[in-house]
Amino acid sequence: MKTIMETSELEKIDAEALRGDLNPLSAEERITLLGKNFAGRVAATTSFGLQASVMLHLMRSHAPDVPVVFVDTGYLFPETYRYADALEKQLGMEARVYMPRMTPARQEALHGRFWEQGAAGMDQYARINKIEPMSRALQELGADLWISGLRRSHSKTRASRGVVEQQSKTGKVYPILEWSDADVEEYMKKHGLPPHPLADEGYATMGDWHSTKPLEEGETAEGTRFNGEKYECGLHQDSGVQDFQI
Repeated sequence: MKTIMETSELEKIDAEALRGDLNPLSAEERITLLGKNFAGRVAATTSFGLQASVMLHLMRSHAPDVPVVFVDTGYLFPETYRYADALEKQLGMEARVYMPRMTPARQEALHGRFWEQGAAGMDQYARINKIEPMSRALQELGADLWISGLRRSHSKTRASRGVVEQQSKTGKVYPILEWSDADVEEYMKKHGLPPHPLADEGYATMGDWHSTKPLEEGETAEGTRFNGEKYECGLHQDSGVQDFQI
């Protein structure tokens, strides 16, 4: 089987071979190897969510030249924007911001509030505000490999994922996939990394203000997103990032 070290810069990434190379490595080793062997064709993402500081610190420490993409829907909590600004300054980095082509005001004027229009509306919201900007980012950066901080412990929809997956024409790598919440908290404490300010207000996950609520007694994290109807916003589903004509 071909390994990551034998993959030509011009070849399509072999997800199975890459998975075999990365599985036995630590998160730090995975990120170092990706930054070194896929320079110019790899990008990372951040949502500046509850524990985003961990992946940002890892990227900054082990692959500082890999661009970090931040998809700003225009509907994030004010605390998220302030957290992003503070975290970038602390880490000495700057994410590349990608936004929807249609502003929130224009969307609502022409189409109403998508998130109040059932499953079809939420899918359209994700396509306009998250999937298209992310697809555009990957295209503009020339990236066919995407590093994400997704973890199995986030939700049952992520429990069976592998360290490397193929989504459309993009390879996706999850360096901290196996980390538990305790692992994340320990890393944050060790490196003096701040949590999202809303973490102390009962939020178990973080997204747009209209589709995220604090965790209630007896509820799981999945129940705090999109009225409990779904957890994934679309970016991390097989039907997610596509080859848009833009």
